[in-house]
Amino acid sequence: MESSSSSSIRIQRFDELPTAKDFDSVIELSNVPAVFRGCTKSWKAFSHWNPSNGGLDYLQARVGSCTVEAMVSQSAPVFYGDLGSHQRVPLPFSNFLDFCKKMTQMQSKRHHQGLDHCAASQTDNDTKHACLSLEDDPEQIYLAQVPIMNSDRQETVQLEILKEDIQTVGAFIPPSILASKELSSINLWMNNAEARSKNPDYSIYPRAECSMEFAQKVVLQAGDALFIPEGW
Repeated sequence: MESSSSSSIRIQRFDELPTAKDFDSVIELSNVPAVFRGCTKSWKAFSHWNPSNGGLDYLQARVGSCTVEAMVSQSAPVFYGDLGSHQRVPLPFSNFLDFCKKMTQMQSKRHHQGLDHCAASQTDNDTKHACLSLEDDPEQIYLAQVPIMNSDRQETVQLEILKEDIQTVGAFIPPSILASKELSSINLWMNNAEARSKNPDYSIYPRAECSMEFAQKVVLQAGDALFIPEGW
């Protein structure tokens, strides 16, 4: 039988957005993650960025010339939290999108032919060589926290034009539950569907496996949003 204390920290799910007042006084105050179903479906990004509907071509035409800092790891498709094992590679966003297209083709081919994928055994430290190796194994690369907006460090913003797609009508408008908040940053994460991040490496931290019985799992559908309180 589940105790009241454990049930009180279960992820909450909402089919309708609460008011900003309820979010502040109830959801945020409870310090428990929450899922808001379909709350971003009105954003242009919901339809325009959809890879199954020409989204990669749209992004390439809109902002492909910008340079972004990508993360590369030979442990792909699992990217552990140890950033020391990652290589940072600056490259045009259009190049990264080309890798995404190639990943899509590779995954589709494996799906239809039942092919197994073997990750590359090493990553060259030289940026040029790294990019060449990614031509053969594009699954080694992903984008993490690429700035679309940052009020404190405007000089770091790389994809500002995409802010226009994260809106309802007119100028950028955050979800109504954030009406009382001052938005400080918007970041883009982008990777292939098989990628995983922040998974403990049990070969290095074997006792971490015991913590998995206390873990919570949530599956987000397109258009859903996940609120992650500080400390989670």
